[in-house]
Amino acid sequence: MQSIRQNSRRSLLRAAASLAAGGAVAAEEPLTREPEGSITDVGGLRVGHFTDSRRPTGCTVVLFERGAVAGVDVRGSAPGTRETDLLNPVNTVERINALVLSGGSAFGLDTASGVMRYLDEFKMGYRVGSIVVPIVPAAILFDLGVGDPKIRPGEQAGYAACQAASNSAPREGNVGAGAGATVGKMFGMKAAMKSGIGTASLAIGSSGLVVGAIVAVNAVGDVRHRQTGRILAGARAPDGQSFLDSMAQVLAGVTLARANPGGNSTIGIIATNAVLTKTEATKVAQMAHDGLARTINPIHTAFDGDTIFAAATGTAATRADASTIGAIAAEAMARAVNRAVLTATGLPELPAHRDLAWLKEQ
Repeated sequence: MQSIRQNSRRSLLRAAASLAAGGAVAAEEPLTREPEGSITDVGGLRVGHFTDSRRPTGCTVVLFERGAVAGVDVRGSAPGTRETDLLNPVNTVERINALVLSGGSAFGLDTASGVMRYLDEFKMGYRVGSIVVPIVPAAILFDLGVGDPKIRPGEQAGYAACQAASNSAPREGNVGAGAGATVGKMFGMKAAMKSGIGTASLAIGSSGLVVGAIVAVNAVGDVRHRQTGRILAGARAPDGQSFLDSMAQVLAGVTLARANPGGNSTIGIIATNAVLTKTEATKVAQMAHDGLARTINPIHTAFDGDTIFAAATGTAATRADASTIGAIAAEAMARAVNRAVLTATGLPELPAHRDLAWLKEQ
């Protein structure tokens, strides 16, 4: 594994040089973080972003150094996914090698092929006789409404994200799968705001158990503070000095049919060092959706493709039950959702939370 890390450092420098010439950014330097922690606190995994600054768009990969047992739960009605059937507990393959979150709508699923190519070079995957097949489930979000829709992350983007992968805290905001993410789209893009990708982690007492989350937030609904319920980013009123409050509008009789079908999705990953079965990991993924429900309103609509993966590295010495891990996962996910909008940077006609002065005065 040490040789893989050394190879990754060398590859990162080569990728940065070659992709910069084409106007794309292959690697993201870690930022100093606040106390929320990050998914890399779990240990045994690395996170890498590829960000194409021309649009923007990108992808995010989580590489599991020794594999992980995983599950998934898809709640929205407009999902874009790859290899999710494999994670069904009744199916044979027990461990995955990586997970991918990507922009670019269904085109972005090609990023998983680049991750497979990278893992294949190190012969990491599921063994079938003398053949090794990397197992790489993926989920995408629709960000084609931001910039040139012909610019999409593909196989090379996934490969570059692997080259950039590190066990340092990953960057947040307008990077990776969150580069083109937006929220508050019930009334169209003219009222929407910029979102991004966020991460958080929580330790369970002195048990040595850690649960982390990373999520790209691209919801039709508004994002609220997980504790106060205050709107952090969402559909803006025409005066630019207040929020429309999407749920208040729904209660007043405004139909969600105004939203763009398939144009939204919040996609995320829970990781833990606990020992879990595939069934237990699936339960954790289900419970983690409660973190979305605490922070995004409305959520899991017919216009969203909300998907959460849960992966367990199994390196912790302490045994944990799935309900405990799932409860912590929901809280970690809620914190990561808030981080996604708080760290985002605005684009022309798409302000972020940090850009609205009146939010700071509330």
